[in-house]
Amino acid sequence: MRTIDTSILTERVREMCRPLAMELPADVKACLEKARSIESSHTAVSVLGDILDNADLADRQSIPMCQDTGAAVVFFEVGLDVHFNSDPYAAINEGVRQGYEKYYLRKSVVADPLRRVNTGDNTPAFITTQLMPGDQVKITLLAKGFGSENMSRLKMLMPADGRQGVHDFVLETVRMAGPNACPPFMVGVGIGGTFDQVALAAKRSLLRRLDSKHEDPYYAEFESELLHDINQLGVGPQGFGGRTTALAVAIETLPTHIAGLPVAVNIQCHAIRHQEVII
Repeated sequence: MRTIDTSILTERVREMCRPLAMELPADVKACLEKARSIESSHTAVSVLGDILDNADLADRQSIPMCQDTGAAVVFFEVGLDVHFNSDPYAAINEGVRQGYEKYYLRKSVVADPLRRVNTGDNTPAFITTQLMPGDQVKITLLAKGFGSENMSRLKMLMPADGRQGVHDFVLETVRMAGPNACPPFMVGVGIGGTFDQVALAAKRSLLRRLDSKHEDPYYAEFESELLHDINQLGVGPQGFGGRTTALAVAIETLPTHIAGLPVAVNIQCHAIRHQEVII
């Protein structure tokens, strides 16, 4: 059994907040640069260039790449042989509080969804925990802006709707998002499970590298099909038209009931911001 001092969790989460808000991951930059190189629309090329310039400026000057520095979404993977000396959730939330204060990030969380009183420190974080073998802990921190979150959708399809039904729902969701969610997007798709679990699967799929493919060839091909068809919609970067409406589609599937086919689409704007640490 390994005992982990939760102050380490606080420290690591706090220090993830700087690159989270100010550094665009290398795979995202590479994907944006590739998209710019194949765009035929002058406006789309210009907008993609502005996005890349903004990311470089944010990193150089240590300022957030977007004014919406997001809700703190945490995927917390805990080894079965780990023991904490105090509450790890409190430690993670303290790390978020300290990080958002230290790096002057916008605090966007309200304590109650209807009375709308801001908590003042971007907590609580939205934490999902998974037990794993071993004696390590992995923390993945995702900054989820709500321009794109608000355009995400879930639908309980019927089994007879099949692959075509999933395809049509994904494209309908992206079309409805249009310019409102700051394209080009990463499109996370959850298929299967239950009403609650399919949304989590869609969220988790946003952690995939943009240059990766689904390990199952069937779903890898479906991802490619969806990406192609999404990019035929013509929404383009920031909604100004072009062939780059999405940078990637990532699918995560779950077993489900014989009577259902849940589908969730979690839209992610071009500021794809997540960091991870293993302790």
